[in-house]
Amino acid sequence: MRPVGPAVAGALAVAVAVVGCSSGSTNRSAAPTAAPASASAGATGATGPAARATPIASPTTLPAKAQPPRPASGRVPRPRIVDRLIPFPAKRRREMVAYARRHYGISTYRLTDPHVIVEHYTETSDFSATYSTFAPDVPDSELHELPGVCSHFVVDRDGTIYRLVPTTIMCRHTVGLNYTAIGIEHVGFSDAQILHDARQMRSSLALTRWLRCRGHIRIRDVIGHNESLSSPYHHERVAALRGQTHDDWKRADMDTYRRRLARLPC
Repeated sequence: MRPVGPAVAGALAVAVAVVGCSSGSTNRSAAPTAAPASASAGATGATGPAARATPIASPTTLPAKAQPPRPASGRVPRPRIVDRLIPFPAKRRREMVAYARRHYGISTYRLTDPHVIVEHYTETSDFSATYSTFAPDVPDSELHELPGVCSHFVVDRDGTIYRLVPTTIMCRHTVGLNYTAIGIEHVGFSDAQILHDARQMRSSLALTRWLRCRGHIRIRDVIGHNESLSSPYHHERVAALRGQTHDDWKRADMDTYRRRLARLPC
């Protein structure tokens, strides 16, 4: 999740580094995007104590817009996933409700009917350092907000897939998309390093394929963090953050990733 360029300014008094995304950020001064369709009321995804938690508040519907047909799914095998769930107690869920209300105009910590998968890299050398970044519920060093940043999955260098947060719960991993996006981190320091790591890529593609086929997510909506502003689902209520993105997984590298993913149909 590597950001670049000047830090976002304005009412949030933004700093120059983001926990779990390396240092700095980019604000491209993009025009405000139209609010995309809201997620449906049902919860999907992995199970567990956090996933079964009672919602603190009911979701508020985002302004709707027409959506193209989403792909049908067949039988895609679930890859081996190791659970290393980070703490997500009631306090963190309340903070996520407040975050979702500020940034998306909805009052829920639930992630329902996700439409996007966002690929990231950690800029850490191992899973342990990544877990230690996401587990504490502390304000991030870029936007100084709560809850702490997190991602749903981490793909380690040896190909091990770790689940940190159930896909029924929002994670703070991509400004403007957290309300509708599953986040996947890759242990490493660059797009190229991950693309050329056979074990890591094999696991990454297997995980992304399973998630997108299970959730009927189009290949075009599997994006890199650096592509976040071009997503039709990008929606941010805080004006100072509408052009904010990070440097990990640029379009050229994601085009390579998507071509490989397209060879693995649902």
